Amino acid sequence: MAARRGPTYLRVMLGKELRALREQMGRERDGGYTAEAVSLALGFSRSKLSRVEAGEIPLPKLADLEALMDHYGVIHDADRDQLLQMQRDSLKSEPVTSYRHVLPSGMPRYLGLERESVRVRGYENNVVHGLLQHEAYARALMGSAKIVEERTTDAVESSVKARLERKELLDGDREVHIILTESALRTAYGSPEVMRTQYEEIIRLCQQDNVDVQIIPEHLPDMYRARFNFTILDFVELGPVVQSDSYGATTLWSKPSDVGQYQRHFDAMVKAAPGPSQTPQFLKNLEEELWR
Repeated sequence: MAARRGPTYLRVMLGKELRALREQMGRERDGGYTAEAVSLALGFSRSKLSRVEAGEIPLPKLADLEALMDHYGVIHDADRDQLLQMQRDSLKSEPVTSYRHVLPSGMPRYLGLERESVRVRGYENNVVHGLLQHEAYARALMGSAKIVEERTTDAVESSVKARLERKELLDGDREVHIILTESALRTAYGSPEVMRTQYEEIIRLCQQDNVDVQIIPEHLPDMYRARFNFTILDFVELGPVVQSDSYGATTLWSKPSDVGQYQRHFDAMVKAAPGPSQTPQFLKNLEEELWR
């Protein structure tokens, strides 16, 4: 699968390249190229350089990139042109920008990366994973917190629209594997009809070749369950990234040790839960039990 290269992805790629160049110079010159030393030499803030290297913020000034390339000894035109093009493309607007005002902190960056991923592995223990949500369920879920979060009707509708546009990722060849707990599916948002429609949506998505959904039953108390929701994104040219939600914010991890821990959580649940082929019947049985 060819690598997707949207603005957020390219921003992370540029940061990765700049960090690699800095570390390479440090090895060749026997030190002296720590982030702090480079920041001091070029008049950058330490925080700015670290965040650029992590892909958290863009590098909008061409002069800043040229200063970094000069400092790191990037002299060949082809190499400089590649980094300059990456920097220009990383500054383009993401489609999600129009919904930025209704998204939690950190979520626009995550959604930009999610669009560039080749595989998505997610676990949800409270609600249906966003990629699986039906429009009616999403509206009921977001509407349930409208008063508490002091959100307008327009804000709720914008959030629902953003959620539905996000689901377009499922129409390609991206591999998507989601694990849900039974308790998340038993927690009703909206009417029984809304929940029936949500179950039907999951069953429909299970029929796609690129989508697998597993459910961890409640009646297996010894089955391993992670205590927190998370999603792992895999890419062609970047290492995996892990996302987890908390109230009003989205956190991302990319350190191999952090990512490895979440991968072990996911793999353990994949092995313990009933296989994806059992999910449609599980949902039909659950619907009959709850609303027969």
